[in-house]
Amino acid sequence: MEALLASANNPTSLKRGDVVEGEIVRIDQDEILVDIGLKSEGVLSTKELPASGYGSLSELKVHDKVLVYVVQPETPDGHAVLSLRKANAERQWRLVEEQYRNNELIKARVIDYNKGGLIVDVNGIRGFVPISQIQSLKREEVAAGGESQETAAKLASMKDKELQLKIIEINRARNRLILSERQAVQEWRQRRREELLDELKPGEIRKGVVSNLANFGAFVDLGGADGLVHISQLAWSRVNHPSEVLHVGQEVEVQVLSVDKEKKKIALSIKKAEVDPWTTVEQRYTPGQLVTGTITKIAPFGAFARIEDGIEGLIHLSELPPGMDPKTSLHEGQQLQLRILRIDPERRRLGLSLRQVEEPDSAKTQSQGQSQSQSQAAPGSGSLEATTKGATDDKMKLSLEETARRQESGQHQHEGRGERRERGEKGEREGRGERRERAEKSEPSLLDHLPLGDDGEITAMAEAFRAAARQRNKNLTTEETEGSGS
Repeated sequence: MEALLASANNPTSLKRGDVVEGEIVRIDQDEILVDIGLKSEGVLSTKELPASGYGSLSELKVHDKVLVYVVQPETPDGHAVLSLRKANAERQWRLVEEQYRNNELIKARVIDYNKGGLIVDVNGIRGFVPISQIQSLKREEVAAGGESQETAAKLASMKDKELQLKIIEINRARNRLILSERQAVQEWRQRRREELLDELKPGEIRKGVVSNLANFGAFVDLGGADGLVHISQLAWSRVNHPSEVLHVGQEVEVQVLSVDKEKKKIALSIKKAEVDPWTTVEQRYTPGQLVTGTITKIAPFGAFARIEDGIEGLIHLSELPPGMDPKTSLHEGQQLQLRILRIDPERRRLGLSLRQVEEPDSAKTQSQGQSQSQSQAAPGSGSLEATTKGATDDKMKLSLEETARRQESGQHQHEGRGERRERGEKGEREGRGERRERAEKSEPSLLDHLPLGDDGEITAMAEAFRAAARQRNKNLTTEETEGSGS
């Protein structure tokens, strides 16, 4: 009772600009009465209420607690004029101050821009993001400022986008609220990295976006944390630079190789997230097959060629055309027709040949030509094989008989010389006569084996042997005559 009497004797003293909490006691179509502790209720006009959401007429009910702004402490009618919209702004300022103290990240929509940066709506409060704190702008664009047409175009394209921001400065008295996108992104990525380091497990497959390229590999953003894909893990084929197979912004699938929580490093692989082409190479290629290959590297012992992504083989020097120097005749990127010699999936080896691309076909054609020539031989003369074999046999027989005759002739000559020494000139003439008789007798045996033509005449070879026999007889006669003369 004493408290009530004290409050009645000392009513609440309010001034313009105060924000107080009151209780709704009545809701009419045009106004709402709110008890804020004065002698009479304050009046809240329904015209300033938002159409939807918090503070709308459909959302408010009797006995609800609301925050109101004192526009006028007392009218001639004894009622205070209140504002819910202005109270909401005050309410948001109080909320923003709490987020600033707690170092929280907030989201806000871009409603406008100027040459200095972006204007955002933070739940009814106008905030400002300086151009230096916009994440998507490069350093040279920041240095050029909003006066640059290119930078201004980028700022205009960001209108109506929702950004993640961090409050870096707040001044309630001047209604000043400064925010940063760069710091928000950095802090969010740092927090996300800690979460990913705990979540990621070696061997699992994740999706990411290529964020940067370097000479030694590529960085992939896994959604808050970057992992490194070394150049050796980019593809199953040889890669000289990551830009050959990737570009910034490309979405890729990666396999987690390792996670180092102490150093906060994540090792990734793109090729291990794909099927190894060597496991199925024998299903697509066979030895002897002709393929198109692209030269990838020149070596002292030959050249390497790629027949598909991940499948690369060696063209050894011995499998290049004779006299070809790979350093002068071949170059990287050159496409050639090659023949597969051997496939070794376990050792990841593929033997290729440039020399044998045409040679097997030429050899086959030559063999077919020889067979065709043999089949087209004249019927009367018999097959080429039979004729050649017969001529060879005759030559061998003639050679053997001639050798025997010469040995026999030599033996009789030796005996003749002995007889000449013993018997004198008479014995020598008899010996020569005997040799001539033996030569004449042996001549028919040599010609008997010579082949005859179709009309029974002696062939050119037989005629040649007969002429040689006549010459031998002439020589023996001459020798005998000279011996007699001596």
